[in-house]
Amino acid sequence: MTYYIVVENGQHGQYTAQILGWPDTMVKGASRQEVLLSVRQHLASRLAQAEIIPLEMEPSPPIQHPWMKFAGMFEDDPMFDQVLEDIQIYRQELDTDDSTI
Repeated sequence: MTYYIVVENGQHGQYTAQILGWPDTMVKGASRQEVLLSVRQHLASRLAQAEIIPLEMEPSPPIQHPWMKFAGMFEDDPMFDQVLEDIQIYRQELDTDDSTI
């Protein structure tokens, strides 16, 4: 198995190494070789006490917006077109009425 390691040359000649994707795997040392050896030993120690297994899960259903249950509820209402027209007329009246400003 291949693991990717980030090796950084820090201040005062101090090196750090960390396994990507593995929390708490950062090691420090005086040289690049030292941190690579330390991170290898750290990984071997962790893997000796654990195992890596694949876990397949079903995708969770998409979260539906709470207002979607009301969408289309007036689709077959014969008065709905009249309601929409009344709303439009009312909005136009508000737009032309200067006394509300």
